[in-house]
Amino acid sequence: MAVDAAQALGLWGVPLAVFGGAIRASTPFIFVSLGECLTEKSGRINLGLEGTLVMGAMGGYGVSYLTGNPWLGVLAAGLAGCLLGLLHGVVCSLPRVNDIAVGIGLMLLGTGVAFFLGKPFVQPRAPILPALHLGAWSSIAQVRAALEVNVLFVIGALLAVLLHWGFVNTRVGLVVRMVGDSADAARAMGYSVGRVRILSTAAGGFLAGVGGSFLSLYYPGSWNEGLSSGQGLMAVALVIFARWSPLRCFFAALLFGGMGALGPALQSVGVTSGYYLFNAAPYVLTLVIMAASCSPRRTLAGAPGELSVTR
Repeated sequence: MAVDAAQALGLWGVPLAVFGGAIRASTPFIFVSLGECLTEKSGRINLGLEGTLVMGAMGGYGVSYLTGNPWLGVLAAGLAGCLLGLLHGVVCSLPRVNDIAVGIGLMLLGTGVAFFLGKPFVQPRAPILPALHLGAWSSIAQVRAALEVNVLFVIGALLAVLLHWGFVNTRVGLVVRMVGDSADAARAMGYSVGRVRILSTAAGGFLAGVGGSFLSLYYPGSWNEGLSSGQGLMAVALVIFARWSPLRCFFAALLFGGMGALGPALQSVGVTSGYYLFNAAPYVLTLVIMAASCSPRRTLAGAPGELSVTR
């Protein structure tokens, strides 16, 4: 049936499949990049997001399996990410501690703990998140699949708008930005720099954990040790590419998701030559972004002044 649909659509099936794949594959990127954007806006970088993502995927899947409620799994995934973010924030607030080194250590810790605790959940099937079937009007399977939108994607899109508005129009957002741009100015205004950064890192970890739950509870919708494929690390490059803007993070996540969906889309219409090269497109894009952004002769536009990558 899928082959007949692909033949009926012809080459039009490629952009349609890329569109549908971008919506599905971009959702973890949206939540992880928004979480990292919030963390970096406070002047701290968290390279432990890969561990947070995997821990969220495992925790969410386990709780969904044990309780039968996938939304409790999403909440549990967020709380697991929040705990890792809180640990990162507390450790980094200690004197002479490098946040990049701590992030790498917590990435290893998170993945290791997730693999250890998640062994009982590799085979069982847990309830997964529901989707909005916006393509139910069509008789073509590809159209229905492309227009199947998970609720977390919609929440992520709204969250990007809310964060963008909050950084500009709310006191909390302005305090986070001030701490990230000038710690001395924040201290002069009477704000605790360490407390703001700890809370921002914990909130960013919560969002990254929710992104991990999408991987195990919707797409691909199972728990295994190779679930993340480096998406947590790629999200750091995505935030730099988006110039620390939540709205641009959302659109950059769609771009990354579309690149990840390119290989399967071409395969669906019979293009199998170089399939694995197309699957490497997101990683190539990450390398290109990092190479283009890391120039010693110019500053990163939009980067918080206290962020370690700008110093």
